[in-house]
Amino acid sequence: MNLKPLFDRVVIKNLEKDKKTKSGIFIPESVGDEPIYGEVIAIGNGDNFDGNKAEMAVSVGDKVLYNKYGATEFKCDEQEFVILRQSDILGVFKEDKD
Repeated sequence: MNLKPLFDRVVIKNLEKDKKTKSGIFIPESVGDEPIYGEVIAIGNGDNFDGNKAEMAVSVGDKVLYNKYGATEFKCDEQEFVILRQSDILGVFKEDKD
């Protein structure tokens, strides 16, 4: 994809989440008011606050949790993506290093 987000915006590709609980119960899509899991595909250059450059806290390839209500959905090359402000990201998953 050749989309470069502006300022503090981030492009995320949704990752499939298990639609089944550990006990085998299937969760309907209508119960989708929870944060969404995705992978960062592209990031902007950051934003300026009071003349100071604010660095991006996420990088391409990070797995993140975000609230779907802060995101704008779009399709590109038959894949679904979202674009949102960095501040709408709730957390970044870190890999455990043994």
